[in-house]
Amino acid sequence: MTGIVEAVHRSAEYTFSKAKTDSIRLIEGLGVEGDVHSGTTVRHRSRVAIDPTQPNLRQVHLIHSELHGQLGEQGFAVGPGQMGENITTRGIDILGLPTGAVLHLGATAAIRVTGLRNPCGQLNGLQAGLMKACITQDGAGNVTERRAGVMAVVVSGGEVRPGDAIVVELPGGSAEPLRPV
Repeated sequence: MTGIVEAVHRSAEYTFSKAKTDSIRLIEGLGVEGDVHSGTTVRHRSRVAIDPTQPNLRQVHLIHSELHGQLGEQGFAVGPGQMGENITTRGIDILGLPTGAVLHLGATAAIRVTGLRNPCGQLNGLQAGLMKACITQDGAGNVTERRAGVMAVVVSGGEVRPGDAIVVELPGGSAEPLRPV
């Protein structure tokens, strides 16, 4: 399974959207160099408030560009980086990956998928109703799908640029579905 890096983003400050850049450097065990969410322990403010010693399973945020198209069909104008992702992908069903899948990015970088990003109310600050558009529910109101991307940790550092190939390495054994992290 292969895909492509469509865009890369980072922000040194706590902002919801992240600025597009020509490249990002992934640092093993930390995340995106220069990004506010980089570190060995949690950096998302809501998680820091609960327990700042938790391991950072959200070092890198990925969203598939196909989601932007789906949201566009629902009347939302959302582009790369606006939903806070570090890497916008194309051509891979990232939401269908199992926990532990490794994505090889460019020449040397690799990240391990840790789970789903749970859509949060900040999405509505970008556009009213966006959070609901990123969640699918059954008739009883139970969430059946979260479509706000996946989170990962860096297992091998390196430079990542738009146009870089993404090669998926599936974990051995039984596949564990993604859960929110």
